[in-house]
Amino acid sequence: MTGSRSFLSSSIGLKVVMAVTGAILFGFVLAHLAGNLLLYRGPEAINAYGHELRTLLHGAALPVARVTLLLAAVLHVWSAWALTVRNAKARPHGYKALKPKESTYASRTMRWSGVIILAFVIYHLMHFTFGNVHPDFVEGDVYHNVVAGFRVWPVSVFYVVAMVLLGFHLNHGVWSLFHTLGVSHPGRRKLIRLGAAAFSILIVLGNVSFPLAVLMGLVS
Repeated sequence: MTGSRSFLSSSIGLKVVMAVTGAILFGFVLAHLAGNLLLYRGPEAINAYGHELRTLLHGAALPVARVTLLLAAVLHVWSAWALTVRNAKARPHGYKALKPKESTYASRTMRWSGVIILAFVIYHLMHFTFGNVHPDFVEGDVYHNVVAGFRVWPVSVFYVVAMVLLGFHLNHGVWSLFHTLGVSHPGRRKLIRLGAAAFSILIVLGNVSFPLAVLMGLVS
């Protein structure tokens, strides 16, 4: 037990927690996009998908998934915060001048983009899951809720900006995941970076397409 606590309180342990929880969240983001693409097949398809999610395993699957994702998100944020505090203590005076060499824009903005994404997730749940900030929320009518929600252009703009930030976060996060878990062998680094970029671009384009399709009248 002491060994486990010691590991979790170490920098390596915190990075492993961040990597594992990140993998869970990455998987959810991909699955979430795949389900939402049913929007383009019309109301019946995406509403049936929403009904299946709510009734799967006699209604138990969705609450279990939500608790798992919530726990993963809390641990992800906690490990990121703990590492940030530890790094700050290790460099109490900071650097005189920032000279990024091998770091990328995504890696340098991980912390603040993560905070904005967290705020977006909370708003997203209030918007499409609970409906308390939705202009015309109808329980169970996923298609209507998406179309009515994205017709409010400031909301759509917020979603697009949040998805772009998510893309930067995913790009560096996927790379860090493989690096932390020891998979980023020098011979595979270029391939992993390309894979991380492709994954993040796929997620961003897919999610951004929904508000844009509604605003342009392609989905109505």
